[in-house]
Amino acid sequence: MTDREAHRYELVADCRLRAATDLFAHTWDPVVLAALRTGPRRRRGLRADIGGISDKVLTDALHRLLAAGLVDRHAHAEAPPRVEYGLTSLGQSLVEGPMTALGRWAVEHGDELLEAQESAARTPG
Repeated sequence: MTDREAHRYELVADCRLRAATDLFAHTWDPVVLAALRTGPRRRRGLRADIGGISDKVLTDALHRLLAAGLVDRHAHAEAPPRVEYGLTSLGQSLVEGPMTALGRWAVEHGDELLEAQESAARTPG
């Protein structure tokens, strides 16, 4: 096995790589992260800004992102209770790094990607 093949195998077998790519497995998770980019938000504000997300789907996304250490939850000691969600430093690094790069790529190549997908859908077989 060459060094290159060994490195490729190491990446495929590396659970850290799988954990990182799993962050994009749920459609709404990156959307919630992007919505939190500007600062901590309450659930109602997140739902309004995102649009089209149900309360259950938002709850599930927040639970996954909390468990992944990307988002934190801050309950303010006041009446009525107020809870805000914000990016952790880990979440901020994901949003400012790979997600920003992916966003730039999508702007540059999104039309090509959609055209290829539409073409494949029209082609039998």
